[in-house]
Amino acid sequence: MTSASDPRALGAFLKARRAQLAPLDFGLPQADSARKVAGLRREEVAQLAAISVDYYTRLEQGRVRASASVLATLARALRLDDDQQRYLYELAGRTDARPRRRRTVQRVRPAMQRLLDQLTETPAVVLGKRMDILAWNIAAAALYRDFSSIPAGRRNYVRLLFTDPIVRDMHLEWAHDARDAVAALRMEVAADPDDPELARLVGDLSVQDADFRSWWAEHRVIASSYGTKRYRHRLVGELTLDCDTWSSPDGSGQRLMVLTAEPGSPSYDALRILTSWTAGEPSENVTEGRNQ
Repeated sequence: MTSASDPRALGAFLKARRAQLAPLDFGLPQADSARKVAGLRREEVAQLAAISVDYYTRLEQGRVRASASVLATLARALRLDDDQQRYLYELAGRTDARPRRRRTVQRVRPAMQRLLDQLTETPAVVLGKRMDILAWNIAAAALYRDFSSIPAGRRNYVRLLFTDPIVRDMHLEWAHDARDAVAALRMEVAADPDDPELARLVGDLSVQDADFRSWWAEHRVIASSYGTKRYRHRLVGELTLDCDTWSSPDGSGQRLMVLTAEPGSPSYDALRILTSWTAGEPSENVTEGRNQ
């Protein structure tokens, strides 16, 4: 029987686990000329776990003993289930003292949903923890895209800003808006540093986007609830919209993001035209949001 503190066994487990992970799950190419091994490379795992490549290499080679904090980040980076996490800690000869957490389904508050339903000509989105998109109205789908076509697990405002071509390209000041979004995500981490879904989101985007990695390393934070956004819409052209966000008073972390234009402005007219084209459509996207 393998010793519970055998670093070679731990290294073998880490190597086997990263070989089981599909690069596509992290937004990486499934196959390229440089990819000589199955699954993730050592460099990619190190990036996801926010540790140096040299340190991770020594872990796999059994030349260093992992700390409890490193084991925790590796468990998140390698997407280990509860049994695999217990096994990881046993191999390392460590005790996992963290409380087990179950992923809770975020549901839109009824009051938020009623308010969203009443905003028929104004794009509005309900954001939850981790800046997940929980619900939206038809006007928001017309402005951004059909959120219901995106799997619920990837329906996240920051993720879309970095990885979705439609959402990314419509931002005329993408670098400014994306950097602010990263700073806002930092606030989410401060509020819940042990959230495994949040750690997975940060890890995925760190691997996929160099700008995200750079801005995340700045440790900049922002909690701004209002601002101006400039878009280039594929149908109505350029829009300058005021973006205001209101937090739910119940401590749920849900926020209502509303985008409006100054009456009489070209953006106001363009937004009215855009929403008029979708005013009679069935609200499938709002129903999707209710079922989160």
